[in-house]
Amino acid sequence: MKALVSGLVNIETTLKIGSFPIDYYPIDYPFYGIHSDVAGVAYNLTKALIKLGDSVELFSFLGRDDEGERILKRLQKEGIDIRNIAADMDETPASVVLYDNEGRRQIHCDLKNIQEKSISCDDSNLVQQIKSCDLFIACNINFNRALLSKAKELGKLIATDVHVISDIEDSFNREFMESADILFLSDEQLPCKPEKFICRLKDKFPNQIIVIGLGNKGAMLYDRQNDKVYRLEAVKCNDVINTVGAGDALFSSFLHYYLKGYDPVDALMRAEIFASLKIGYDGAANGFSDENDIEKVLLGVKPIVHE
Repeated sequence: MKALVSGLVNIETTLKIGSFPIDYYPIDYPFYGIHSDVAGVAYNLTKALIKLGDSVELFSFLGRDDEGERILKRLQKEGIDIRNIAADMDETPASVVLYDNEGRRQIHCDLKNIQEKSISCDDSNLVQQIKSCDLFIACNINFNRALLSKAKELGKLIATDVHVISDIEDSFNREFMESADILFLSDEQLPCKPEKFICRLKDKFPNQIIVIGLGNKGAMLYDRQNDKVYRLEAVKCNDVINTVGAGDALFSSFLHYYLKGYDPVDALMRAEIFASLKIGYDGAANGFSDENDIEKVLLGVKPIVHE
């Protein structure tokens, strides 16, 4: 599969804490509990897809600063093409992730002024890249709106993850939800049970596939082809270290297997294993497995499916 991934790339700092909520104290010494690395949804997706054997074109914006240089060097080291990375912001976006011993996390994301950036679709090279991809993965960020429209115009398969939403009429994410053939989201702030919300989504938007991540309860899938809702129980492949990036892992690996021709339920089974293995590591872009790893686990651990 050849995918075009467009979205946020940033520097992520993770901090291991004792528990939530955090009581005030002036200083702590979490030895080996603080780590800084390259992350961001678009980078997480790109790295996961490459690990699974896909070809990826990455679009993003960075700052003209040390963090931006650090990211560009990492991308080049990992063989990721940087021709579509515009380092023209004053500062590079950054995030801080607090996580506890149970794997729960709290993310603080500083986007700088990236929401003011835009991409022009007048560039013939850009249009050709969209035409040549099998899948356009549009992260829900403002500069993707023009790309989203162009991909739709060209009839490309579109996938997006709107992450945490609490309203089906969400104005920021509406364009993404309307345009996506494959739509992912989390159950973390849904206003009702996921069964009810997934039915609202499929009645309102034309998505062919909808997946709601349910955290340690698994995932729920709607397949328009047979008009059925499935719930897959979670699988546990190892001890949970940090759940940050679990949703990106589920999303990217589902897309990989679905584009390979797997039935949506079979693709989500493998995606659950991919995500479960990933959260045994610290950092949103660490802990990705390859296809062989997934199939080995699947021989002994298979998610239970409810229709």
